[in-house]
Amino acid sequence: MLDRQKYLVLVPDGMADVPLDELDGKTPMEYAKTPNMDRLVRAAEVGTTCHVPDGMTPESSVANMSIMGYDPTVYFTGRGPIEAANMGLNLEGKIAYRCNIVTVKDDIMVDFSSGHITIPEGAELMRSLQESLGNDRVTFYPGRSYRHILMTGPEGADCRNMPPHDIVGQNISEHLPTGQASEMLRDLMERSKDVLRNHPVNLKRIQEGKNPATQIWPWGQGPRPNLPLFQDLFGLTGAVISAVDLIQGIGRLIGFRVIEVPGATGFVDTNYEGKADAALKAFEEVDFVYIHVEAPDESGHLGDAKLKVQAIEDVDTRVLGRILEKLPKPYRILILPDHPTPVPLKTHSTDPVPFLIYDSSWSEARGSERFCERTAQSRGFWIKEGFRLMGQFLRMGTLRNAP
Repeated sequence: MLDRQKYLVLVPDGMADVPLDELDGKTPMEYAKTPNMDRLVRAAEVGTTCHVPDGMTPESSVANMSIMGYDPTVYFTGRGPIEAANMGLNLEGKIAYRCNIVTVKDDIMVDFSSGHITIPEGAELMRSLQESLGNDRVTFYPGRSYRHILMTGPEGADCRNMPPHDIVGQNISEHLPTGQASEMLRDLMERSKDVLRNHPVNLKRIQEGKNPATQIWPWGQGPRPNLPLFQDLFGLTGAVISAVDLIQGIGRLIGFRVIEVPGATGFVDTNYEGKADAALKAFEEVDFVYIHVEAPDESGHLGDAKLKVQAIEDVDTRVLGRILEKLPKPYRILILPDHPTPVPLKTHSTDPVPFLIYDSSWSEARGSERFCERTAQSRGFWIKEGFRLMGQFLRMGTLRNAP
């Protein structure tokens, strides 16, 4: 299959940003040293698009579904069921919530990730929550780090709640669940404090100067989504490489192979080279590989501009550069963030994102020297509905006549 056209999509999650004084008025994309992206952009089609439809929350679940070519206004049912699907959970007649374990102090959301708690620690806490709070109405399932699943019956569908990463530094009393299911959820959230307060995992973390997991925070609920297979839509076999359950979950739902990479953490310490090598290996069997790297997004949530710059540079050198060294032609590459995660906001925004499309057969210089927000905006290629970009990427050699 190596002589067939290969399609690579590289998503540095949350990479887009705003100009920052601490970076000399540049965005992290502009400030970072990205020789590989810049080499591609000189002969690439560059533009902007938006993967968060009007009225929808700028979540990675919505945006990555759009990047993969699926209209979120049609197919998105919630973040929880996507992650539950990745875990192989039976969603028939159920509502799945994403269930963070978070750090709250004096009613302030201090940390939506409990200090990026480790996978074994998170799993142990979730087992204790299931033993103490689980019943025939609610079930807790361990995921990765701070990202877990709470499953309820259909009565859990009617609820409105905030993602915890959107309320860091704020009083949680203003953001507790509302709706018919809110009484059940608030009760679970309150009781979870007693389960976690003196748990050995938390006592050890406090001793080590780390944030403990003080309570659960359920959000992003919904029933199982019904997505057509990617191969049926676009005629290509595919694989997804990500450390994040929701990206893997979308991949499973659309028929992709899900490739686990040892040491892939969803943070800045992830195994970048392992992701690149896994993609090269996958191309021996599939036409299309989707690589998702969470590190820039997590850095944005932390409000750490320098860390975000480092994450972008690592994606460029340790993922993209490594792939370009060994990927045989012909190939086409799409690089873009799913949404911005501006450092000043510490959360996602709905602003447009830059993209570049490069084909190994293209040699004509198109004028851009840097891949960043400004150059993408200046080129003038604008795709209003982000989910249509995938079709353009796969089927067209140029965007000059794109809608």
